[in-house]
Amino acid sequence: MRLMGLDYGDRRIGVAVSDAFGWTAQGLGIVEKRRDNSEMDAIEQLVREHEVSEIVVGLPKNMNGTIGPRGEICIAFAQTLQQKLNVPVHLWDERLTTVAAERTLLEADVSRKKRKLVVDKMAAALILQNYLDSKTKR
Repeated sequence: MRLMGLDYGDRRIGVAVSDAFGWTAQGLGIVEKRRDNSEMDAIEQLVREHEVSEIVVGLPKNMNGTIGPRGEICIAFAQTLQQKLNVPVHLWDERLTTVAAERTLLEADVSRKKRKLVVDKMAAALILQNYLDSKTKR
């Protein structure tokens, strides 16, 4: 039972997958968004390739817990994913995950150019790991 975590952004979608036991999340890469929506096909291929049974999509909420325009876009994306792939899709509060990923990379003294390449994948891994951790605490 592998899970996939997605950090949906304007230009890129960060992708992470869990181990077979659903304990840890590892960043897998990014999927570039295209005008023809071919990113859905790329995600579908990754789901098949990694035998993913569930998907977790980061839901950017405002700091007061409300859902703004960016959150609405992510909800629509999650619904489209669920219809296309026919797997359960969960929305997970992703407040400050990208900030945490950036901070971690800054502390590791990663150059700006390299940070740009991995921050989305790292944010997806944080989203997925937080989701996995919440399931093991129950």
